[in-house]
Order: sequence, then structure tokens, then C-alpha cells
Amino acid sequence: MATYLIGDIQGCYQDLRNILDEAGFTPGKDTLYLAGDLVARGPDSLSTLRFIRGLGDSARTVLGNHDLHMLAVYAGVHKIKDKDKTRPVFEASDCDELMAWLRQQPLLIHEAIPNSQYPGFILTHAGLSPQWDRETAKACASEVESVLKSDNWQWLIREMYANEPALWSPSLEGIHRYRYTINALTRMRFCFADASLDMDCKLPPDEVDAGPLMPWFKYPMRKTVNECLVFGHWAALGGTLDAGLAGLDTGCVWGGSLTMLRWEDMALFSLPCRTNLKN
Repeated sequence: MATYLIGDIQGCYQDLRNILDEAGFTPGKDTLYLAGDLVARGPDSLSTLRFIRGLGDSARTVLGNHDLHMLAVYAGVHKIKDKDKTRPVFEASDCDELMAWLRQQPLLIHEAIPNSQYPGFILTHAGLSPQWDRETAKACASEVESVLKSDNWQWLIREMYANEPALWSPSLEGIHRYRYTINALTRMRFCFADASLDMDCKLPPDEVDAGPLMPWFKYPMRKTVNECLVFGHWAALGGTLDAGLAGLDTGCVWGGSLTMLRWEDMALFSLPCRTNLKN
């Protein structure tokens, strides 16, 4: 039995199948954890969703910003973007079933699966707010997940599109609390010196001039320094595996590679991807 964690698929279905074959992933025996952004820019979001859903208990995914945006399109909040290549999903006979399955997925997974280095891992799409400890993060994620699973989910999807509030406070309520949670778990990359989140900069950290911005995981008083955090989302980061951080988005859809981590021995699998949207 092995536990695999993988970065952003972004609709690159064949690349996903290739790396699973390379690693010898066996459904029913092994478990695959996905860091979100299952869909969007790659060539086959429909097959990707069907495959992951079809894995049943052998696959667990968190939601990424592109997955939430797909739900927004489904709800009529936004129109399909041509660059997202997701139209086949909405034209599919099983679209309703796929969207119902998608909104049942969590924003955060915490697994107490020990290996030689860590007692377990926390998986999210973008990371964790530097102001949150593990229990706060889990509680905030659970609050949003409950709304997504409810009959009121379209309200949340409609109201989530804003960058404020950027700074966490336990006193946040309602949509302000939900929006901060969604942004922290699915969109952030950098934060400021006061821990408020930046939603604009997408550059690699070494291309950002020394100043108020820092990667969220470099915040000096981050409350989860003793956890192993696994995330995707930041292709420009180029992947990282160091000091309790496993950034697994290595830009598959941008002509990079698809990267997967085997948790038990921290072995990395990486295959060059066929899709390159830079060309």
C-alpha cells in the first residue's frame, strides 16, 4: 500500500495516466491525493474528472481555484472562458453528476499517516494562512465545505470573487470569513509583513524585489512550521520539497512536468508533459 500526492493536473489527463503507470499506482491498494485544479487549461478536463471520480475511495482531492471557477460557470455566475477548454464538461451527459461530486470535495485534507520524517500531512491547493494553526485551518475549511455541500452553495460561489478581507481575524463572519478562507486555501502565493494576503503577484519569489512581499510559507511567525504542508497552485515556484513543505505544481500545462510524491519514502516522480500553453 502506498500513498501518492500529486500537483495540479489542469485537464492533462494523459499525463496523469502516464505518471500513475510510471509509479505503479494500483487502485484499491494505493491511494492518490490530488492538490486541486483538476481542470481548466489542459486538453481533457472531462476525462480527468471522470477518471478521478471513478477511482472512488482510491482518490481524494481538494478543490483549487479553477475547480471552484468551474462550479461558478456551472451555476451561471460566469461564462466559459475559451482558454479554459472546459466546454466539453458542460456539454457532457454526466455534467450534473460531475458537478455534484465536485462540490462535495474538501478544501483541506489532514491525514495522520506517519513516515520517517513526519507524523502526517496537510493537503490544500495553495497553502495555509500564516496566521492559522492546524485546528483553525481545519475549522475554517469545514465551514466553507458545509456551505458548498448545501442548497445555498450558489450564493457562496457568486460572492467569493473578491480579494478582501486580506487579513485574518477570528471575528470575521459570514461571507467575509468564507472568502478569506477560500482565498487563503486556493489563491494566495505571497503575503505582506503584517500577514495580510496578496492576490496579485504570480512571480517566482526570486523575481520579487526585496520589500514587503514574501511567500506565505516564509512568514517568520507562521503557525504551522511543525506541520508538513503539501500544496500546488504556484507553477512559477518550480516545485519545492524542503523543511515541511512539498510544493508539487511544476507547470504541467505550461510545458513543464507533472510531479508526484510517494509519501512513505518521500520519493518524487516527474514526467515531462505534452501540453505547452506557452507555445
